[in-house]
Amino acid sequence: MSHPILFLRSLIFMLLMAIATLIWAPMCFVFAPLPYNQRYFLTGLWNKFVINAARLVCGIRYQIKGAENLPDSPAIVLSKHQSAWETIFLFYALPRPLVYVFKKELLYIPFFGWGLALLRMIPIDRSKTKDAFAMVVEQGKKRLASGQWIIMFPEGTRSYVGSQGKYKSGGARLAIDTGVPVIPIALNAGECWPKNSFIKKPGLITVSIGKPIPTTGRNSNDVIQQVENWIESEMRVISSPGIYSNNKVPNSLEAATPDSA
Repeated sequence: MSHPILFLRSLIFMLLMAIATLIWAPMCFVFAPLPYNQRYFLTGLWNKFVINAARLVCGIRYQIKGAENLPDSPAIVLSKHQSAWETIFLFYALPRPLVYVFKKELLYIPFFGWGLALLRMIPIDRSKTKDAFAMVVEQGKKRLASGQWIIMFPEGTRSYVGSQGKYKSGGARLAIDTGVPVIPIALNAGECWPKNSFIKKPGLITVSIGKPIPTTGRNSNDVIQQVENWIESEMRVISSPGIYSNNKVPNSLEAATPDSA
């Protein structure tokens, strides 16, 4: 597909997303008095609209692999992070309301941040690392007890297609401290919705969900290593051919056992 057509489709999509945000953000205040699950569902209609607009306008389709692995119990979701797509998609696609742990500066974004503030998310001050994690554990226990799942991106920021960031152990520590398993998710959204790119490309995004990883009695470094091994191994299965062919497999993957990979 030619670049001018891709640009035009991306422009139309971004305009639709902006218009939907301007309309939906004020509506979130109308939803505020409703019970939380209803409020979450109605807010998530914005997410559903954006994902469907990306499919219809930009040709970005998706498939889910391993949905049967999702437990009907409290859990921490640790996901690969390549794009804004997954932050939008996972919000409404997973069966339980999600709690995002994010930098508090996002609350200051007009319209988007206002809607976010009405949900039971966990904003943190990254300049206060120790205090921030203690607050995440305290708030996380409450959210898990109320039936929500907590989602974190262990790489911390979006990685470029074919690469990986350093996996941080915060999500694993939170799972151990709250006594719940981890759900690893691999996805290749960056192939269609690349990091720092206006252009959206048509294609099929695969969201692959791994089996829950137990955390009871374990070390956080061991848990996050198992998460990294599974996600990065799965990325080589679901990504387009050739993307990882020129990259050396990380040592952590070379050492992965059948149980951890």
